[in-house]
Amino acid sequence: MKRIGKYLYSIIILVVFEAVAVTLWLTKNNLFYLFNFSYIGLSISLGIFLFARKKKYSRRIVQLLVGLYMLVYLGIICRENMQIEGFWYYLFTGVFEAATIHYAIAKIFGPLLFGRGWCSYACWTAMVLDFLPYKVPEKPRKKLGWIRYITFAASLIFVSALFLAKVGNIEKIMFWAFIAGNAAYYGIGIALAFVFRDNRAFCKYICPITVFLKPMSYFSLIRVRCDKDKCIDCGKCKQVCPMDVDVTDNSRKRKNGTECILCMECVKNCPKNAL
Repeated sequence: MKRIGKYLYSIIILVVFEAVAVTLWLTKNNLFYLFNFSYIGLSISLGIFLFARKKKYSRRIVQLLVGLYMLVYLGIICRENMQIEGFWYYLFTGVFEAATIHYAIAKIFGPLLFGRGWCSYACWTAMVLDFLPYKVPEKPRKKLGWIRYITFAASLIFVSALFLAKVGNIEKIMFWAFIAGNAAYYGIGIALAFVFRDNRAFCKYICPITVFLKPMSYFSLIRVRCDKDKCIDCGKCKQVCPMDVDVTDNSRKRKNGTECILCMECVKNCPKNAL
């Protein structure tokens, strides 16, 4: 039973994604959904399994498996805009496909189960940013989170304007918006990482997706908890957290609680296994 418990989260994630894969395959009558969500579920479950086995690069493996799949295969080869503009596009056309399904599962309702795990294991922007040298923030967090709401509104206004102006060939525009948007995200993200000496500065201040993720993450079922009987208040967890979360506080109102990306750096570095 202990062995099963060790891999429980890996099993749960796999079952959830397989359930989604089979449901969408049958309801949409499209084999792609079976492949898509099975692949993502298997990749994430593999990473969690490797983490349970204390493998050093477990999370990075998942980031590359899922991030490259979504960026290169879905985005560039299949020409689907998987950024937030693609979500607005499909939402306005009334089509429950591609980006709308992706957002519903990964970024709107999924966080009720796994919080902001997307940011740590599947985001193709963070996949690149996490290779930069400032994995642990070297400067205090800035009060610039309000910028994310501007980028969120800008994406909505951009797509709304295309529909209101009745611009032709919007699908092609969406594809090039995906290319340009990713280039901008990488450029801004890398620049901010060096300016703030923090790989995750883009995630904290600019990323519009967090507008969806943050409120749902507050109610997340899977979250890092602290065993107060084991904790020695050494502060190591706060030092290594890339998102400045106080994981020693078990309340949902803990400092930067909705910012936790389940990267498990705190868990790996706790000297008493209290997390």
